[in-house]
Amino acid sequence: MNSTIMRRTGLSIAVVAALTGLTACGSGDSSDKADGDKGKGGIKLSPIAALRTVEKSTDKADTARVDGSTTMGSLTAMDMKGVMGWSDGITGNVTVTFTGGSQAQQMRQLGQTKLDYRYLKNGFYANMGDKFAAQAGGGKHWLEYDYDTLAEMSGAAGEAFQDQMQNTTPNQSVKMLLASGDVKRVGEEKVRGTQATHYSGKVDIADFTARSADLDEDQMSELKKQFDQAGISTETIDIWVDDNDLLVKKIEKADTKNGPFSQTAYYSDYGTPLSVEKPPASDTMSFKDLLNKQQPAV
Repeated sequence: MNSTIMRRTGLSIAVVAALTGLTACGSGDSSDKADGDKGKGGIKLSPIAALRTVEKSTDKADTARVDGSTTMGSLTAMDMKGVMGWSDGITGNVTVTFTGGSQAQQMRQLGQTKLDYRYLKNGFYANMGDKFAAQAGGGKHWLEYDYDTLAEMSGAAGEAFQDQMQNTTPNQSVKMLLASGDVKRVGEEKVRGTQATHYSGKVDIADFTARSADLDEDQMSELKKQFDQAGISTETIDIWVDDNDLLVKKIEKADTKNGPFSQTAYYSDYGTPLSVEKPPASDTMSFKDLLNKQQPAV
């Protein structure tokens, strides 16, 4: 197998992991222990109770415009813009711009600084560009990552990745804070002109993964191994919520073996229309076919 090609084409999985945040998956709950907050009508609410409302409101919104950035030590720095939906699995149209790190260097070798992604219920597609099509794609620009195929090829690791992608919505950061039980109300702030309430908390990864009911034992073991390999033990999460109980901003930070991880995302235009087209089959190669193509002759 050509390792250079594999590093480049495997890049899109790493991009998605960084985009969504490996630790922003699963769900959880906790007791109502935290400083007091006030809900609509001046009713006294704990931050936990307030965030339960935010989780439900954001989940029901179905779609949102997303604008964010991610850095992970020397590995990657990227910006992303697009529209995501979560009413029936994760769907969306997103453009990622590589701004730094070793992944950006690899992408420049492919003649790309941007990748267009299309997310559909059963998988996602990355437009790898003309150079990839000429060198490895057999004339095809789009690389398909089918979740079931990835799970079949990679076992528990693929299944864990599938779960992460299919359960990654704006309210996952809220769920993580609920799972941690460590939430405090910081105060009122403006986010891009919108008045918002700022909440903050720290998630213990070992405790959080133990509470994730969406993964079986093998998947949980693989996810824990990924955290261990990345050197992540805790993650700090800050979220900002508007008067409609919708998430408008999040920041997640953690230390990893590759250096500091930081992800900032802004959410707006909840309910915005979303239509995602599957790339033409004539211009699409599956990731599995690419792997088979790169297998050395016996």
